[in-house]
Amino acid sequence: MSTSRERIAELRIDREQRDRSRTPRKALLVISLVIVVVAGAVFWWFAKESVPAVTLAEVAEASSSASSRETVLDASGYVVARLQATVSSKITGKIVEIRVEEGLEVVEGQILARLDDSMASRQVALGEAQIAAARSALVEAEVRLDEAEIDLRRTQELVRAGVTTEADLDTAEAEVEALKARVARNREDIKVTERQLELRRQELADTVIRAPFSGVVITKNAQPGEMISPVSAGGGFTRTGICTLVDMSSLEIEVDVNESYINRVKPGQKVIATLDAYQGWKIPASVITTVPAADRQKATVRVRIAFDELDPRLLPDMGAKVSFLGESVEAENEEEAVPTVLVPATAVRSDGGRDIVFVYGGGAVERRAVTLGPERGKLVGVIAGLRGGERVVVQGPDDLADGDEVKVP
Repeated sequence: MSTSRERIAELRIDREQRDRSRTPRKALLVISLVIVVVAGAVFWWFAKESVPAVTLAEVAEASSSASSRETVLDASGYVVARLQATVSSKITGKIVEIRVEEGLEVVEGQILARLDDSMASRQVALGEAQIAAARSALVEAEVRLDEAEIDLRRTQELVRAGVTTEADLDTAEAEVEALKARVARNREDIKVTERQLELRRQELADTVIRAPFSGVVITKNAQPGEMISPVSAGGGFTRTGICTLVDMSSLEIEVDVNESYINRVKPGQKVIATLDAYQGWKIPASVITTVPAADRQKATVRVRIAFDELDPRLLPDMGAKVSFLGESVEAENEEEAVPTVLVPATAVRSDGGRDIVFVYGGGAVERRAVTLGPERGKLVGVIAGLRGGERVVVQGPDDLADGDEVKVP
């Protein structure tokens, strides 16, 4: 029996010993997991650091008007309106009504505002009354003149009959002449009063402020209840303008060209303009004239440029960059293809005797063969292989390959 019990005791598991043996195994498992996580993080970090950084540029559409021309000069300036005015009043008065807001299109002669016309209306009424009184005085003088002429004829008959003396005749003649002078004076008084009435009516009309030309209101400078005057007065509390009106059909570009390069600009020269607000929009334009005066402080000459076609997106004071184009270059082969897009010359690489570019998309680059056209300054025309709006790599590693993942700063 003792032997059997000893054997059973030998088969019994010591729980304390089993727990002691499990503790090192758990620690070993945790350490292994930590090592795996750290190794993965290190691998991910180095993998991330190994992704090359590249600089991209957008493929631009080539303007058909500039397809056979090269840029001879670049300049910057602003869109300006040749016809722009701050509309004011011709008289000093209080504003009682304003009919404009920013962005409102108005036509020539449209009412923009009204001033208080109570005093002007009374002046007109007074002038009309003065004319009526002057005309009544003229009628009275004419009646008295007719009576005096009748008396003169009677006196002349009496003198011939020897009934009265020559002195009575002289008196009658003098009375007629005096009344003729009075009638003439009354008629002149009526003319003067009528002209005074015209002035008062003009003052009344001046209380209505109208648009001097058709255009768009870009600023509103006054409110009802404020005083307005054609000159600054009232210690700064008097407005000098109702609104600013711009004729959008008169928009053009003004640029300052360094006087060292002004010989490259001439009237009628073709220009491609780009607005700072619309970088991808190439606007055809042409030189109007060169202002015949230089700025000695900046050593520049101002050049006026007209848009070939106006667009609602054009607004006064927008920043613009222009490229002056050279003379047309006739193609030797009439069937020579015309470039459809433009890319920076640094984006084009040579691989196996072919011109290629790397197109970016979805975090990776695609190797693409292209057919090049003529160069235009820092840009090169692409006849086939690219579309406008795509982005190409202009700076990146020399060993860049098709399908490589890249990062953009």
